[in-house]
Order: sequence, then structure tokens, then C-alpha cells
Amino acid sequence: MFRRLKEYQFLLEELTKRDFRKKYKRTVLGVFWSVLSPLLTLFVMKLVFTNFFGRNTEFYTTYLFAGNLIFSYFRESTTLGMSALMNNADIFSKINIPKYMFVLSSNVSSLINFMVTLVVFFVFAAIDGITFSWRFLVLIYPTVCLLIFNVGVGLILSAMYVFFRDTQYLYSVFTLLLMYMSAIFYQVTSFPVNVQRLFLLNPVYVFIKYFRVIVIDGNIPSIAFNLLPLFWAAAAMLIGGLIYKKNNQRFMYYV
Repeated sequence: MFRRLKEYQFLLEELTKRDFRKKYKRTVLGVFWSVLSPLLTLFVMKLVFTNFFGRNTEFYTTYLFAGNLIFSYFRESTTLGMSALMNNADIFSKINIPKYMFVLSSNVSSLINFMVTLVVFFVFAAIDGITFSWRFLVLIYPTVCLLIFNVGVGLILSAMYVFFRDTQYLYSVFTLLLMYMSAIFYQVTSFPVNVQRLFLLNPVYVFIKYFRVIVIDGNIPSIAFNLLPLFWAAAAMLIGGLIYKKNNQRFMYYV
């Protein structure tokens, strides 16, 4: 796969540029929406949930921002990945190129938005009184795992969307449910221990918790917890890759 990526590096770069420009085409603020959108969401969440869940939560602004940052990246990346094949059917139906390149380019575009917003997140963390340390460098690991996970989920969703158009409507409902199950604005410590462990079955929560442990707690997660992001990333990519390999030729008959 890495050899193919090197071979089609120029195509990937051009598709990423196109996706990035297309997202902000004819908008007044352009790329600044990648920063303004999560900030507005953060403001609304802080306004609504602080009195209910934030009274006893230290660094609640950073706590909220971390959850919103990761979830927004996941939702945007996978939603764009879901429609990647259908939006580019006129290209791969005429030219023989790897179809996963379209999913990958949409994910890289979302990653750029994520990195820009991550800088703003660090600024808010500093304002919130967070102490910065060398441990922040460890955030590279969950970020890479999250990128791989999002690509894998995007591969799965894009294949489903080709065969079942209802996928886009079902996924919007699913992401709404997932948001409430990812402990973005509340603490899981209020639940029994057995229930807290069930949250680890939610990969989005795993990535959110990883960021919070590093940034807010100032600790590096245990070895066992470090394996979770890798597991979810590998599982999503494996399933997505197998689906693509099995249905690669069938896509042409449904787009």
C-alpha cells in the first residue's frame, strides 16, 4: 500500500488541495471556519452544560474542548469519507486509479483542519491554566491512530454508501447518538466501575480520554490503555481494506 501511495503521491496532493478548496468555496471567512466552528460549539456547550456538569470538573473548558475537538474531527473526516466514492465516480469510472485515494484525500483535508484547531486548543488550554510539558509530544501517537481509524471507517462507510444510499441518513443519527455516548460534556466517573469500562468499547471516547489524560492530568496512559487506540485503528483499517478488496470491481456497477 505504501508503494502505491508513493506512486500516486501527486494525485493525492492534488485531490487534497481540491477537497480543501471545495470545502470553503464561496465562504467569506474561508479556512477560518475550521477554527470558528469548534469555538462556537465550545461556547454553546460551555454555556449550557457548565452549571450541570462543570461545577466539580477542573479545567472544564479544556475538558469540553478536548472532547469537541476529537469528535468533530472524527465526524467530519468520516462523513467526507463516506461520500468520497460517489462524489468522484466520474473520475474513477474513466481512469483506472485506486479508489481508496479519494477517501484518503478527504481524510487528509480533515486532518489539516484538525491541526489548525489543535493550535487553538492549546491556546485555550494555556488560558485555562494548563501546565505544558514534554508529555504533550505523546499526543502524536493518538493523532496518528485516529487518522488511521478515520480512514478505515471512511472506507467502510463509502462502500456502504455506494450500495445503500440510506447510509448517509442513518449515519447522521448514529453520530448524534455517539456524541452523547462519548462523555464530551460529562464525567464517566459518576457511573459504576463496570459501566465505566463499557465506555472503552467506544473508540471515539478512547481517543478523547487519551487527550484528556495527557493535557489535563499531565500523565501518560498505561501500556494497556495505549494499546486501545492502536487496536481500534488496526481493526477499522483491516475491515475497511477487506471490504474494498472484495468489492473493488462491484463499485463500478452501482455509482
